[in-house]
Amino acid sequence: MKGKETHTVYLGLGSNLGDRQSTIEQAIKLIGMYVGMVSRRSSLIETEPWGFDSENRFLNGVVCCETMLSPREVLSKTQRIERELGRKKKTSSARAYRDRPIDIDILLYDDLKIDEPDLKIPHPLMWERDFVMIPLREIMD
Repeated sequence: MKGKETHTVYLGLGSNLGDRQSTIEQAIKLIGMYVGMVSRRSSLIETEPWGFDSENRFLNGVVCCETMLSPREVLSKTQRIERELGRKKKTSSARAYRDRPIDIDILLYDDLKIDEPDLKIPHPLMWERDFVMIPLREIMD
């Protein structure tokens, strides 16, 4: 990555524990502080859990952010935000989804394609998830 180049990143946000709306609002504020200016944000939609059973429904949304960070730096910052907002542990397996106060996923970063064990861009499951695609389509150019 070159010096002061700006990149466009789309982040998916979800919360199904606690004050979901407040947590997402806090996450968006922290994204603006740590990742870069939030230029667009979707409406929040309420959805059933995906990939696991829970009585707690999710609020989901997507933000578009302008950043000078690399994809790996964005990952590090979003994981930091998750921890600050009470996320204990990120699941490492698709079979281990659980309730969580906040989840932030990198959906898209410019037109990059990255396939590393802990960083996959575009997000590999986003096309299967209406709770990602509906808000993403709402704010995409």
